[in-house]
Amino acid sequence: MQRYFVKPEQMTENDVVITGEDVKHISKVVRLEPGSHIECLNNQGRRTHCRIRSVDKESVAADILEDIESSPELPVYAAVAQALIKGDNLDLVVQKGTELGARSFLLFAAGRSVVKWDSSKVEKKLQRLRKIAKEAAEQSGRQYIPDISYYASTRDMMEEASTYEASLYLDEETAKSGEHHAAADIFSSRPASILALIGPEGGISRDEAQALDQSGCRPVSLGPRILRSESASLYFLSALSYHYEILR
Repeated sequence: MQRYFVKPEQMTENDVVITGEDVKHISKVVRLEPGSHIECLNNQGRRTHCRIRSVDKESVAADILEDIESSPELPVYAAVAQALIKGDNLDLVVQKGTELGARSFLLFAAGRSVVKWDSSKVEKKLQRLRKIAKEAAEQSGRQYIPDISYYASTRDMMEEASTYEASLYLDEETAKSGEHHAAADIFSSRPASILALIGPEGGISRDEAQALDQSGCRPVSLGPRILRSESASLYFLSALSYHYEILR
């Protein structure tokens, strides 16, 4: 069944109106017609089973048949603080991270980030990534589209990190030392929210690591192998899912 996110004001108690690019997808790509069944979500926790009532050029109207109570979301609010990285790797982090359950992405320019964003183009880049997250959320059956925000420095991002019950950063030196238990210890404490900070290709600088330590963000390893930046967040989310969902 096709899934579509709508703005909260487009969903009433009994019906839904879909607008924008999703109208073209419904009418031209998957060619749904009145009577077809779809899922609609308001990105505020409501998930509904609907039947299309009408399709025109500007909108699709559907009747809500029932609310769907089951939730595919991780039982912990998981955020990924991802340093800017090269090429299409950031797209990969957002797409696959959404599929794996991330609730938000905090993108930031780290000291060693090779990639730099022009301030005049930040909003356009965020819009593109939000579209990727929306499509991934629909494909994977998510109940929420992850939030995506940008910070011009590690220090700016750290102010947001302080709002999470638990925060950690992946540290190459910790991995080399053979200390691999810290992440499991944090998971076992079952925080309501957790943020994982992943550095760029060159890793987190020692000055940044020191500032993170002072802020209460804990250095961790995800095993003895050194992961690429775009792999680390996906490993973290997979491990989190295993701990919270598979082992429960």
